[in-house]
Amino acid sequence: MRLLIMGPQGVGKGTQAAILSQRYGIPHISTGDIFRYNLKNKTPLGIEAQAYIDKGELVPDSLTNEIVKDRLAMDDAKNGWILDGYPRNASQVEALDEILSQLDIKLDCAVALDAERDVLLERMKKRAEEEGRSDDTPEAIAKRLDVYEKETAPLLEKYEQRGQLARLDGTGEVEAVTESIVKALDERNN
Repeated sequence: MRLLIMGPQGVGKGTQAAILSQRYGIPHISTGDIFRYNLKNKTPLGIEAQAYIDKGELVPDSLTNEIVKDRLAMDDAKNGWILDGYPRNASQVEALDEILSQLDIKLDCAVALDAERDVLLERMKKRAEEEGRSDDTPEAIAKRLDVYEKETAPLLEKYEQRGQLARLDGTGEVEAVTESIVKALDERNN
């Protein structure tokens, strides 16, 4: 099974991806984790990414796409994966389509988790307190949610048009959200 897990910051994508990874025996691939791995291990892609980071610039889509392609081609991803944090914009959707074509695999489903903005703000405020995350200031959170609405949310329509979207409520108990995702995936596979 090859899944995208999408949704705004604080909706629980990482939590659900980790649970689904265990349930289906496929890797949870977070773009943040991929970057950290490449940077820490000073891979050629990591060295290239570090050059942008050192200049205070965003890593360009072209490099992000290469890092994702490299990760999806690894042995542990041969039987499936859950991709978290990618694609984030229209050009990354096109790049992912090309990557999947080159690897001769297809996307099974894009799982989109939704929650009201006030719920997301409260979750991220709590996360910042519990984890001491300096990047979860109210201003930074609001900016990330705005960027999601502008750049990433419109991608859901593309996956819906392709018949690949499962849109679900990301609020409630973690287990209940997991079961709604599993039910939606089971229905798609029958």
